[in-house]
Amino acid sequence: MSVNVPENIVPLDNILPEEPLLMMGAGPVPIPSRVAAANSIVINHLGDTLARVIEQVKSMTHYVFQTRSPHVLGVAGPGSAAMEMAIVNLVMPGDVVLSVCNGFFSGRLAEMAERNEAKVVRYNVPDREFARADEVERLLEEHRPRVLTIAQGETSNTVYNRELPAICRAASAHGCLVIVDAVCTLSTMPLEMDEWGIDAIITGGQKGLSSIPGVSLIAFSERAWEIAGDTDRHMRHWVLDARLADQFWYKKSYHYTAPVSGILAMHEALRLICHETLPLRFQRHYRHSIALQRAVEVMGLSLYVPEEARLNSVVGIRVPDGVQSKDVLAYMSKRYRVEISGSFGAPIVRIGQMGEQSRAHNLFRTVHALGSSIKAQGKKVDVPAGVAMLEKTLEKFAYGDV
Repeated sequence: MSVNVPENIVPLDNILPEEPLLMMGAGPVPIPSRVAAANSIVINHLGDTLARVIEQVKSMTHYVFQTRSPHVLGVAGPGSAAMEMAIVNLVMPGDVVLSVCNGFFSGRLAEMAERNEAKVVRYNVPDREFARADEVERLLEEHRPRVLTIAQGETSNTVYNRELPAICRAASAHGCLVIVDAVCTLSTMPLEMDEWGIDAIITGGQKGLSSIPGVSLIAFSERAWEIAGDTDRHMRHWVLDARLADQFWYKKSYHYTAPVSGILAMHEALRLICHETLPLRFQRHYRHSIALQRAVEVMGLSLYVPEEARLNSVVGIRVPDGVQSKDVLAYMSKRYRVEISGSFGAPIVRIGQMGEQSRAHNLFRTVHALGSSIKAQGKKVDVPAGVAMLEKTLEKFAYGDV
């Protein structure tokens, strides 16, 4: 043999940090112990046990997506794979697609549509603003698109498209299908697939759902399925063919070897959401995000996005002049074992409030680590005031004073 056994290969225990890092960035997020335990199990991908699990996953997903649609599918891949499944099954070459672009991930949907040979019209929303329904209405009138793509929450710059319901109504009135990226928002804030008239929602497991990366979900409306499920249509993609996925998820037919461990993890993540209930989960995320935002401001730091356009599930914080975000991130990770995220060009760091991140004890540790790490870069930051404000705000919520 010409290739030798690699040298210096060590167990993971010798590579991973002794103390686990607290993942408080834009994803992936910490996972509950039940989800971690489920992810350690391997079962037959065509057996009766997995078939029972999938039936429950579909049922729970209807609740989380707030839909009665019988066209909910799992995707073996990241949220971007679910994005691409929506695009390739609903967008045909030559179709006009209106893409609402707030940042990196909404722009990714536009790029996917272009790669699928669509004629993409971009509505480039001004920085730190949400998409306006009246402007979308104007573009619908002008370009007559067949599909509209939009992110409910733009993870990259922490903007919340708060007029999404009105945008969906406008698109529906023009006979335009709506694809919504809900990777960082599903289960952290209201999203009503049927009520709002959304035709495809995609999400990944590793953010709001507090499951593992690499297993995602997509839901198609009945109107969308008339296109995606058309058996006469030639599909260039095989793995992302929704018709083949439907054969596995609903008819127990082989498609490819399903990520069984990930499906089991998704089951437990969805079960925990159902147990908590969506209203209580929304309240928890809102309460903790507002407390985090107020603590950050009291410390002497500023939030990147104005309140009316601010996403609560991922909070953007301006880095003080003269401080490099990479230095803050490295110091937080090494000194305090807390990891948050940088950005895609904006002068910010990002803290997630999705799923298991949104717990009071995680907030206290993160606020202290952030303030102390910026202070270590030579900037004046009032860490005690931030921690005190965090506690005060959480107490006010507890007593109904907010």
